[in-house]
Amino acid sequence: MKPAPFAYHRPTTLAEALETLAGESYAKVLAGGQSLVPLLSMRIAAPHALVDINAIPGLDTIEVSEAGVRVGALVRHADLLAHPDVRRVQPLVPEALAHVAHATIRNRGTTVGSIVHADAAAEMPVVLSLLGGSVEAASTAGTRTIPAGDLFLGPLESALRPDEIATSAFFPALPAGAGVAFEEISRRQGDYALAGVAVVVHGESVRAGFVSVSDVPTVVDLTGVPDDELGEAALAHLDPAEDIHATADYRAQLVRTLVRRVVTKAREAAA
Repeated sequence: MKPAPFAYHRPTTLAEALETLAGESYAKVLAGGQSLVPLLSMRIAAPHALVDINAIPGLDTIEVSEAGVRVGALVRHADLLAHPDVRRVQPLVPEALAHVAHATIRNRGTTVGSIVHADAAAEMPVVLSLLGGSVEAASTAGTRTIPAGDLFLGPLESALRPDEIATSAFFPALPAGAGVAFEEISRRQGDYALAGVAVVVHGESVRAGFVSVSDVPTVVDLTGVPDDELGEAALAHLDPAEDIHATADYRAQLVRTLVRRVVTKAREAAA
């Protein structure tokens, strides 16, 4: 199947892009296209126009400071994964990026695009939620910061308005003495995870984010939960679904196994 006809715009400034987006009745923003283009090809999405932001300078920067990592809208997964300073400031970002699809997709796909696509089966929305990050959004009316806790509204649904472009995402730095870990299990390397777990341990605090076991990226506070009860405590907040790849019971068992393993690894990293 091929995409339905659409108008194509390739602005060279952010202001031009925002004006174009505001003037279209139903438009989508094209950055890496690794999620959007398949939706177009299957006609799950049929926008009247695409606003391609790849010719806009200044959106491909990675800013690393002691406060955290700010990622521009055109930063590819592969470039963020290879950045020499990101792991020092926030190691969970490269830990999770290494699991994002295949190398060819990481070479083209953007981290910000993956986040605002709001797929609970993707790694980076969960990482942003677990770390308490945020997304910067721009429109002709101005800019605003959307905390991760307010960003994900439902399956493939974010709080980004139709006239807004997500210009960057911010991942806060890991506090001193904290540890992180990430693992997921998939049928084949590069496939969507059957289940995945990210963990941040800081002192007595234990928080975990879960991939592919709920409709939206989900973070669970597991502070004070005995190790042999971590899985059941997490599952009380999750809703594993059955599909052609796994039963709900199998996904639940993956959660029980992974969460205890990943918490242990995060504690070791914090030590």
